[in-house]
Amino acid sequence: MGERVVVVGAGAVGAAAAIEAVRRGFDVALVEPGDPGGDQAASYGNAGWLSVQSVIPPSEPGVWKKIPGYLLDPLGPLAIRPFHLPGIAPWLVRYMASGWTRARIRAIAGMLRPLLAEAPALNKAAAEEAGVPDLVVADSGLAHVFRDRAAFAAETSWATRAAVGIRWDEVEGAAVADLLPEIDPAYRFAVLVREGGHCRDPGGFVAARVRHAERLGVRVIRARALDFAFSVDRLSGVVTDAGTIPADRAVVAAGIRSKPLADRLRLQVPIESERGYHVEIDGLSAGPGIPMMIQDRKVAITRMAKGLRVAGQVELAGVEAEADWRRAEVLKTHLLGVFPGLAPAIRDGAARMWLGHRPSTPDGRPVIGRSPHPDVLVAYGHGHIGLATGPRTGRIVADLLLGRAPEIPIEGFAPDRFRAYPTAGAGPT
Repeated sequence: MGERVVVVGAGAVGAAAAIEAVRRGFDVALVEPGDPGGDQAASYGNAGWLSVQSVIPPSEPGVWKKIPGYLLDPLGPLAIRPFHLPGIAPWLVRYMASGWTRARIRAIAGMLRPLLAEAPALNKAAAEEAGVPDLVVADSGLAHVFRDRAAFAAETSWATRAAVGIRWDEVEGAAVADLLPEIDPAYRFAVLVREGGHCRDPGGFVAARVRHAERLGVRVIRARALDFAFSVDRLSGVVTDAGTIPADRAVVAAGIRSKPLADRLRLQVPIESERGYHVEIDGLSAGPGIPMMIQDRKVAITRMAKGLRVAGQVELAGVEAEADWRRAEVLKTHLLGVFPGLAPAIRDGAARMWLGHRPSTPDGRPVIGRSPHPDVLVAYGHGHIGLATGPRTGRIVADLLLGRAPEIPIEGFAPDRFRAYPTAGAGPT
C-alpha cells in the first residue's frame, strides 16, 4: 500500500487531485462535509465555461477610481457591501496592485495560459472516464458579444489575450444573429473563441468525478477538516469533526473553506469570496447552443442540461452574509434584454436562483504548491477557473506528491508569493 494521502475538498480540483493521486499508487481519502457537486459547491452554479481565454486578472489600471461606485450600487456588476469594506481592505489593495499596469496584467496572463490550455479536451476526457460524456462539450466554442466593433476595440484585454496565443474569429452585423439565434439585434459584433468548450451540468460532472474516484479506490469521508496532527516534524493525520484520519501527506483543495486550514499551517494567503449568482429557467431549451458572454452586461448565458442559465457578476460581502436575491432578479432582467423574443417563456418558466462562493485571490492566480509544512500541499483560490483547470491542477498535485517537476511552470502560483506587501512600483504580486 502506498503513502496515505488525505485530500480535503471534493470540488472540481479536489476530485481531480484524488483521482490522479490514486492512479499513481497512493492510498487516498477524500474528505468533504457536503454532497459532492451539491449546491453548496462553487462549481455547481457557475456558467459551465471551459474558457481557455480566462487569463486576465480581475483588476485593471485605474480600478481604484471605481471603488466608490462599487460601494454605492448594491446591484451593479461588481458590488462591495459597505460593512465588509474594513475587512476586505488589505485584499483590495493587492487586487488593485495586480492590475496596476498593463505589464502586470500581461505577466499574469502568461502564467495562466498554460494552466488553461487544453481545458475543454482534458475535461472531456474526464467526463468520458466518469461515464458522463454528454456533460462536457469540448468543441462548442465560446462567444463574447458586443454592441459594435468599437466596444470590442475599447477592451484592451483582447490585445493581452492575443499576446499569449489566444485566437478568435470575428463576426459582425447580420452574421451575429446567424451565429447566435434569437439574440437582440442591437448586438452587432462578436468574437468566437473556437478553443473553448463548456460543461452542461457542473454539479453533476463533479459528482460523477467523485463516484469515479470511489471506483478507483478512493475513500470518501463525510466530515469537515479542522486541523492537522503532527508527530515531531511529520504529518500524522488530518483532524476532522468525525475524528482524526491517519495521513502521511495532505492536500488542501477546499475552495473558499481552505483559509482556516491554511492559517493552521501559517500560510498567509489573502482569499475572498467573489459571490456569484445565477438564474436558471428550468426546461427552457431555446437560445443559442454556443455559450456567450454579454460584455456590456457582464453576464454569461449558457444552455445547460436542464435549462437556460444566466450567471456572473461579483458581490464582495464575505461568506456568511445573507444573499441579496435582488441581484438574481437583475440577472433575469439581463436575460430578458438579451433575448426579447423569449420573454414569455422566460417570465413564465420556473426560475431557480443560486448563490455561490468563488474562492478568489487578489491577483487572479490560484495557490498551488507546498505549504510551509512540506507534507501538506495546497491547491485552491482558482476563482473563476476552478472547473476549467481542475484536471490539470490534479495532475500538478500528483506530480508534486511524487516529487516530480509539474508538466507546466507553477512558480506564478507559489503559496508564499503574498509575503511581501504590494506597492505601485513592484512587480506582479
